[in-house]
Amino acid sequence: MKLIWGMVAMALTATAVAQSGGANHYSAAKLRQMAQKLEQQATSDRAGIAAETLEKYPGHFTMLTVRTSSGGAEMHANDADIFFIVDGDAGLTTGGTVVDAKTAAPGEIRGTKVEGGVTQQLGKGDVVHISPNTPHQMTIAKGHSVTYFVVKVHE
Repeated sequence: MKLIWGMVAMALTATAVAQSGGANHYSAAKLRQMAQKLEQQATSDRAGIAAETLEKYPGHFTMLTVRTSSGGAEMHANDADIFFIVDGDAGLTTGGTVVDAKTAAPGEIRGTKVEGGVTQQLGKGDVVHISPNTPHQMTIAKGHSVTYFVVKVHE
């Protein structure tokens, strides 16, 4: 657990350089506190997800997300996602096609599921980079949850 919180802190420090030349720091204790709050929200949310944007920077932003149930399919035309799995486990399907694809916003496609992709099991400590224009969907087994730190990079 200390290793993943250290990785998250290092990623924040390395990527969170603001235009002013400063850096943002979130202690492991603060991130755990935010994750506990988000888990309560995700558990009571019908969609089973809660997220908090931490900071926005030129070209990227950071978030902390908790899922207690599977999400739909998504694909971002201009953004890469980098996930650091902080706690829990999930399946991540990438590639294939988005079923029932609809434009949710410019460059943002949402659908019911990913079909024909490759599924990997993710657990605490794993890191995943999802390139732009890659369909992806996170699935959560009943009774499980996943907490992950996201760096969303605009390419």
